[in-house]
Amino acid sequence: MTKEKTRSRITTITTTEALAEFCARAADCDYVTVDTEFLRERSYYSKLCLVQLALPTRGEDDAVLVDPIAGDLSLEPLYDLFRDTSVVKVFHAARQDLEIFHVDAGVIPEPLFDTQVAAMVCGFGEQVGYETLVRRIARQSLDKTSRFTDWSRRPLTEAQMTYALADVTHLRDIYEYLADKLAETGREKWVAEEMEILKDPETYIIRPEDAWKRVKTRNASGRFLAIVRELARFREDYAQTRNVPRSRVYKDDALVELASTKPGSLNELGRSRLLLREARKGEIADGILAAVKAGLETPNDDVPKPDRSREKLQVNPALADLLRVLLKAKTEEFGVASKLIASAADLDAISAGERDVPALKGWRNEVFGRDAMRLCQGKVALAAKGKSIVAVDL
Repeated sequence: MTKEKTRSRITTITTTEALAEFCARAADCDYVTVDTEFLRERSYYSKLCLVQLALPTRGEDDAVLVDPIAGDLSLEPLYDLFRDTSVVKVFHAARQDLEIFHVDAGVIPEPLFDTQVAAMVCGFGEQVGYETLVRRIARQSLDKTSRFTDWSRRPLTEAQMTYALADVTHLRDIYEYLADKLAETGREKWVAEEMEILKDPETYIIRPEDAWKRVKTRNASGRFLAIVRELARFREDYAQTRNVPRSRVYKDDALVELASTKPGSLNELGRSRLLLREARKGEIADGILAAVKAGLETPNDDVPKPDRSREKLQVNPALADLLRVLLKAKTEEFGVASKLIASAADLDAISAGERDVPALKGWRNEVFGRDAMRLCQGKVALAAKGKSIVAVDL
């Protein structure tokens, strides 16, 4: 295998041949742990700077760094491994890592295991961090000094490489512990359900025509929202095609200001208080003026309709409070993070009579939803039992 060894004996892969050889070894394993280091401050899409991989075995060459910057290599052997359904791909807080691979090659690892999700199912709290799991499960500590370094610069320091490799070596112990815990409690399918969201390509696609839905504004006027939609559409398309951060085009506060002032000329555009100087001329300025014009000329039957569904809900405050108490009881009973079971919006919706709610589906229905419905129907009551709250059949 063609490798580069550091003074601390960390193996760095810089050729396609070496990556293919390592991935062939990984294909004979039950799982492989994966992490990435990337930069996104200066681009729309993340720039992959490093991939870390580790096998279940603990040999010297069983944990490696794959360097797509320093070497001349193709990641196709890694993508073939991601497609190999006989090997579990283990990540922690996988979403941003998966987005990189989906954008680069249209690949999403299968089967997938996210230790952050599994830890929430196993009672480690809300969105538990990797460092916490390393400390509590692997009984180790992490040196965080390299966390915010520039991963695109070469050569990498020994401290950077040590930090990066720790993100997959400790992950082996965490995965094995959580996998055993899930098998012991019969909750593997709970995590499998959550993985379906991460495996869905739609999770990583932002369509320019839908970008306006991410802009927060208090103005619900259809015409105003039509201009917001066109401005957000132009910004997203411009940022994607030129691979620049959307904030470099213009920020949300400037977008909302433009939708309010409706500039029709470069002179009027120049009066904006919040628009970046670069956006007052050239392609961006032309795009802004065209977007405002398109928003103003949008037919009445095509203007965006604000989501009024929450406003129309006839929330029963007393029932919502009871559901919150029930949720807390179930959280304590099952040792599962409450936000993973049901959100505050879920509880309000259920109390208002809504039934197409995530908390009433899948494993959540088993843990919480079934009793929540019985509570709504007056079939159970809540009672104190020592320091706990329990549901009592009526």
